Amino acid sequence: MHKKLLLSAIIASLCAATSAHAAITSGQLIAIGSLSGSSAGVNTDLSGLTGLLENGIAGNFLGGIGSGLAYAGGNTFIATPDRGPNATAYNSQIDDTSSYIARFHTITLDLTANTSGTGLAYNLTPTLTATTLLSSATTLNYGTGAGLGNQINGAPLGSGAPILNTTNNTNYFTGRSDNYGSANALGVTDSTSANPSNARFDPEGVRVSNDGKSVFISDEYGPYVNQFDRATGERIKSFALPANLAVANLNPIGATEIANNTTSGRVTNKGMEGLAITPDGTMLVGIMQAALGQEGGGKSIRIVTIDIASEATHEYAYKLTNGSGASEIIAINNHEFLIDERDGKGLGDGSNAVVKQLYKIDLTGATEVSGMTGSSALGAAAIPKTLFLDVAAKLNANGINSANVPSKIEALAFGQDIYDNGALFHTLYVANDNDFVPGLAGANQFYVFAVADTALNFQAQQISAVPVPAAAWLFGTGLLGLMTSLRKRVRA
Repeated sequence: MHKKLLLSAIIASLCAATSAHAAITSGQLIAIGSLSGSSAGVNTDLSGLTGLLENGIAGNFLGGIGSGLAYAGGNTFIATPDRGPNATAYNSQIDDTSSYIARFHTITLDLTANTSGTGLAYNLTPTLTATTLLSSATTLNYGTGAGLGNQINGAPLGSGAPILNTTNNTNYFTGRSDNYGSANALGVTDSTSANPSNARFDPEGVRVSNDGKSVFISDEYGPYVNQFDRATGERIKSFALPANLAVANLNPIGATEIANNTTSGRVTNKGMEGLAITPDGTMLVGIMQAALGQEGGGKSIRIVTIDIASEATHEYAYKLTNGSGASEIIAINNHEFLIDERDGKGLGDGSNAVVKQLYKIDLTGATEVSGMTGSSALGAAAIPKTLFLDVAAKLNANGINSANVPSKIEALAFGQDIYDNGALFHTLYVANDNDFVPGLAGANQFYVFAVADTALNFQAQQISAVPVPAAAWLFGTGLLGLMTSLRKRVRA
């Protein structure tokens, strides 16, 4: 037997055996699961944090975990929430953001054949096993809060640095929009959004290194691509992205920042939304959510490849079809990718979802566009694409009306292969960002689609098994018992 088929057969025997349900087909929705809490409680993660953020919300609130999703081997995945809960209006001068500490979650997604005779072909059971906080060994830039109003309790806003910085003698990344400055750990003055010493970090795409020891996370503030130690959460490296992606005039109010940077750089809150890693583990591929300022708007956005060893970058053009932006990119093999194109409609927006579509592209022979500007030029150089999967239509076909399709379908990950009724399928996991408002946007949902082996020239990423302690978060948040007495002000 071919090695690929043999490996898939072994994995399949561990994951899900052929069952009595009707034979599944490629593109079929086979399972749905949701995650609404952990062993620590409902809507609670495993960070071990106590106390409240500036907006009155718990610092360990579990939400937004479908901003990014990465396969980590076996039934294990890494999920990233974004910059934290900012749906509660309390301080428009910092866009209602808080000193929510950036983090990633380790979860298991157990897929088992459904033998009940009713429902979808498989059952999916998500479980949160660990939460890891993201930090830097070098000093980061935090806002002072001076002149920026009050916390939800009426007290002055204060510094954007979490109290945990002092408790653990480290520097944590947070979602607060004023956490930036000109100081640079390399001793270079850098007032742009690309300064790697800025503490503000809005995690979006995430992928695991082939050795299993680190994670790569892209963000929207810089945009940045940072590499973090998977066990401790400490940053290992910050990759230098093309300068044309950054903005020069920073402001804690997103609308003001956009107005002050109309001709160059990323649009605020629409930075590097998606991130892929090639199966050979040598290259990262990020995608911007929307057109840069120098494109003058329009549908043409940029894909950026990063050679992990040399850090060399290249840029390519992608043209949106119906979506208002791209939310994710995932590797099929070393040159083909799926891109998640969506609108902002659906559950959480109070409207009906329309565009949640996955497109297939091939970077082979693509035109390098680093020196190009303008929507027309990029559009002419855009990579050809084909529609691969209409997620909204598939959910509709399974009884989920458009008003209940999550507005923010933002994460993609291939998981374990399965054999079903004698046929080999790859599993494609799709997740949503519920913006930390489950009452409005629903739970953190995971949808699993079966993709026939014949439908893609698929190459699985081979990730080494690395034992990560289930209680790794205890190390990252040591001495938490002291925190309650330290909370004279509202900050987690």
